[in-house]
Amino acid sequence: MPIDVEREAGAAIVAVNRPDAMNALDVAHADELRERLQELASDDEARVVVLTGAGDRAFIAGADIKYMQGLGVLEAREWGELGQRCAELLETMPKPTVAAINGFALGGGCELALACDLRLAASNAKLGQPEVNLGIMPGWGGSQRLARATTLGYAKDLIFT
Repeated sequence: MPIDVEREAGAAIVAVNRPDAMNALDVAHADELRERLQELASDDEARVVVLTGAGDRAFIAGADIKYMQGLGVLEAREWGELGQRCAELLETMPKPTVAAINGFALGGGCELALACDLRLAASNAKLGQPEVNLGIMPGWGGSQRLARATTLGYAKDLIFT
């Protein structure tokens, strides 16, 4: 499965396993991530949820751009709502959530990391919200979470550049 869940000493380690696509998400994989997060919210054996990406090149490189290019207006809206739901599940999880950031955390990947309670970054981590380069804004609540996690000025700099 592209969304793997491993268990270790009370931790549920959720890994997006698409290293060939830099762990980018399309609707099928985002929906699978949503399902796993919903299951873990009520799993008493999991005392902490760790979100990461397979391999060392990317945590989650955001949305799969090839997938997004084919979306119509209604599909794009549904895609945005699905990403928001994943972020909300992380943010409201009744147990701690940790983003173990290995490599690129861009766009939706950065937004999901921001929805976690804690963010631990490897030395090769690169975070960003490059959606503006595609003519869109972060759609999963990332701009709001970024402003709360840092300063408004830093958030604007990261989003606008």
